[in-house]
Formats: sequence, structure tokens, C-alpha cells
Amino acid sequence: MIQKIKDYFRAVIAEAKKVSWPPWQQVAAFTALILMMVVALALYLGLVDTVVRAILSALLKR
Repeated sequence: MIQKIKDYFRAVIAEAKKVSWPPWQQVAAFTALILMMVVALALYLGLVDTVVRAILSALLKR
């Protein structure tokens, strides 16, 4: 049982070495892009929520 676990982790490490990892600059750029998109989406959804809430409040007060 222990040997199977060791073999599994050796295989995982061997496969991880075959992976083509992106350069650090590309990882940093994509991370920044994703964070900016998340912030933009949060602002957009917050604005839509505020507008819809204002419309519903105006309609329900009638």
C-alpha cells in the first residue's frame, strides 16, 4: 500500500515536470487582468443593483 502511494506521487512529480509553465511576467499580467475584470464586474453589478432597487422602491411606494 505504501509503495503504491510512493509510486503515485513519483508519477505526479514526473507529469508536473512535463508541464509547460508560463513565464512569471505572463502570470502576473493575466492575474492583474483578472483582478481588474472582477473589480469592473463588481462595480457594474453594484450599479445595476442600486438602479433596480431605486426603481422597485419607487414603484412599491405608489
